[in-house]
Amino acid sequence: MERITGLMVYYYFVCHKKLWYHLKNINLESESESVGIGKLIDESYYLREDKHISIDDTINIDFMKNWRILHDIKKSKSIEEASIWQMKYYLYYLHKKGLNIEKGIIDYPLLKERKEVTLSNDDKVEMDKIILDIKRIKRLEIAPSTLNNKVCNKCAFYEYCFC
Repeated sequence: MERITGLMVYYYFVCHKKLWYHLKNINLESESESVGIGKLIDESYYLREDKHISIDDTINIDFMKNWRILHDIKKSKSIEEASIWQMKYYLYYLHKKGLNIEKGIIDYPLLKERKEVTLSNDDKVEMDKIILDIKRIKRLEIAPSTLNNKVCNKCAFYEYCFC
């Protein structure tokens, strides 16, 4: 069975081209200032929590409360839909493993806000479709076309796509 990670689901909603690069092991994120800031935020908040729970090397949960509530720390809401679906994937994946997690919470510590996420039956059906489409993108010989949206200019792959 092909492994689909939470990061793949996140990238699926950010940009199919970025996802394709990731699937082909073309990674420029380590050089990204934005990624560095996100790591600093992750290291600076929720210090009392047992953080970075990796399950099957497939999903990486920032922290969990009583095996009932998942938490994911994000620096901003700029790509909130991707964050929501990544959390839905965590819930979906654990549900498939027989764990019924109550909900997920996306924490935005800099904004002092939270977003509660649940997984509906419709979400499960949609997630099955998303997983199939991620597998389709992985099989592509050539990267999908470039989007030109507001997140592109902050992306680590900007020069790859536009220069």
